[in-house]
Amino acid sequence: MNMAKKNVLILGANGLVGSSCVRVLQVDEKYNIISAKREDADLFNFKATKNLITETKPDVLINAAAKVGGILANNSNRVDFILENLKINNNVLESCIENSSIKIINLGSSCIYPLNAKNPIKESEIMNGKLEPTNSPYAMAKLSAIELGKAISKEYGHSIINLMPTNLYGPNDNFSAEGSHVIPGLIRRMHDAKTKNDKSFNLWGSGKPLREFLYVDDLAKFIKLIIDHEIDDELVNVGSGNEIEILELANCIKKIINYKGDIKLDLSMPDGNPRKLLDSTIAKNHGWKPEVSLQEGLSRTYDWFLNNY
Repeated sequence: MNMAKKNVLILGANGLVGSSCVRVLQVDEKYNIISAKREDADLFNFKATKNLITETKPDVLINAAAKVGGILANNSNRVDFILENLKINNNVLESCIENSSIKIINLGSSCIYPLNAKNPIKESEIMNGKLEPTNSPYAMAKLSAIELGKAISKEYGHSIINLMPTNLYGPNDNFSAEGSHVIPGLIRRMHDAKTKNDKSFNLWGSGKPLREFLYVDDLAKFIKLIIDHEIDDELVNVGSGNEIEILELANCIKKIINYKGDIKLDLSMPDGNPRKLLDSTIAKNHGWKPEVSLQEGLSRTYDWFLNNY
């Protein structure tokens, strides 16, 4: 006798995380994937969000919808980052209150942790200190979603798991020259510098901050593991466990792109947090581990960029 397929609703299905979840989950016949893109529902509108969830009847909801950006975008558009993310998360979570059988996987970010948290950062560091100033509005919106989810779980009995991934990259990322995260931003700006035969490339900041990166499909595979095994932790870090200095990262990308110019440091730009390494012990104890090395992931990402931009 065939078991009924689980309906998995993926919000933000066009984005970096959402599109990866679609790729990874759709190969498993146990799951009926419902990809919700911006044109399918206005998540800033409660009624539209509620209608989408009511009509699709998900067993699992993956909330990968968010307004995201790099250090410059976060610091320049502070009002948009807190308002838009609050609206999305409030509408999604409130729309699920009536149906406690929906398992909710909510995507957060490692920026929720305090600026001075001890590295590697454990989940218990949440709300233990002041946030990093350049992206505190975004972080506050994500913290609000975690707190709202906890309240809904306690009062209505929902299973809500909040994932805090490290810096993600891969296909379908935002490759804006000014508003993107560090890897897609470097790829875009260095590719443009190569195309224009620029003799030098300006790297924002001192190049000294340490960062941890995770290829997005490795996160999606952990999400699949959560659904497959009905994992029920409240908060889980998901990181590679490997750190790299931003200047070293830029030199890796320089080799992959085959850019011949010099890298110069632009000290007028902010560094952000000097170090941010996650403790991903809980995720690894569930049997997950990252599979794609940074070198391989960067090569795949640049190939995707060349084929799509």
